[in-house]
Amino acid sequence: MSSRVHAGEDAVEVAAPAGVVYGLLADAVRWPVFLPSYVHVERLDFDGTQERLLVWEVADEAGAPGGHVRSWHTRRVLRPQDRTVVFEQEDQARPGMVTSGVWTVRPAGETRCVLALRQERVLPVLLAADDRRLRADADADVRGRLGLLRGAAEQWEELDELLLSFEDRIRVEGPAELVYDFLYRIEGWEERLPHVEGTRVREDAPGVQVVLVDTCGAHGATVTTRAVRLCFPHAGRIVYKETLTPRLLAAHSGEWSLLPDASGVTVVSAHRVMLRQDAVARELGENTSLLEARRHVHGWLSRADRQALDLAKWHAESTVRRLR
Repeated sequence: MSSRVHAGEDAVEVAAPAGVVYGLLADAVRWPVFLPSYVHVERLDFDGTQERLLVWEVADEAGAPGGHVRSWHTRRVLRPQDRTVVFEQEDQARPGMVTSGVWTVRPAGETRCVLALRQERVLPVLLAADDRRLRADADADVRGRLGLLRGAAEQWEELDELLLSFEDRIRVEGPAELVYDFLYRIEGWEERLPHVEGTRVREDAPGVQVVLVDTCGAHGATVTTRAVRLCFPHAGRIVYKETLTPRLLAAHSGEWSLLPDASGVTVVSAHRVMLRQDAVARELGENTSLLEARRHVHGWLSRADRQALDLAKWHAESTVRRLR
């Protein structure tokens, strides 16, 4: 199929310093907690200027509740001296369909800047109506990405209080394979974990799960979350991003990782969370501070962690005892 290149360009004014906006652009590994559609960004290589990334993103599509997960490789050149990021990415599902471009940040005062994106996308040559739709989608993609970056950057003054990172861990005297099996088979958690009321799992591609989970929240109310989980059995990792979060959370991503040694395995559950500031008073009371909200979220997620980690430990160690 023949193809052509479509160029799109746009810019927005951002109520944040240029250095803050460039820092957000450059730190792609943290995009899942700032940008709603990004599931996970894996840095494959970095020499301080050039980097290679593997990126997973979820896109809403008809017939795929919770979205379709796509991935691509990206090569980027970071130029902090002139606040530009040059990139080239190729969708793994569509070899040859390359998108390249450049992000530019220009100061417009001490606390304002202009964020610009120029993007060139290789598109297949189709019928006129389909061609117009693809071009419109490409232009909308430029505007959408600018809007998402602007929305994240304009919270810069509150980010230190809104962001929360922590981890829980447990030691298991058993094989990593059994622990991983328990964490991977999330459809069985309804019968094993007290706070889980129901699960629905869709796995359109091996190791890529879209999961709906009903849990028992505060005051006995049922809370439904949706997450995309990327499962890497050979690395002993499951990375996830909630695409439908509890009202108190603007974003939640995390990772289960297994660290085996000669006699067992250490299981680590890591979280990255951004609070939804306008929900704190509504969910926790008018006089609740962001510090108190952070402690509340940390405690609630750690309790859920502890239940899952304890059950994973029991699953692995009891199986080993039975085999003996």
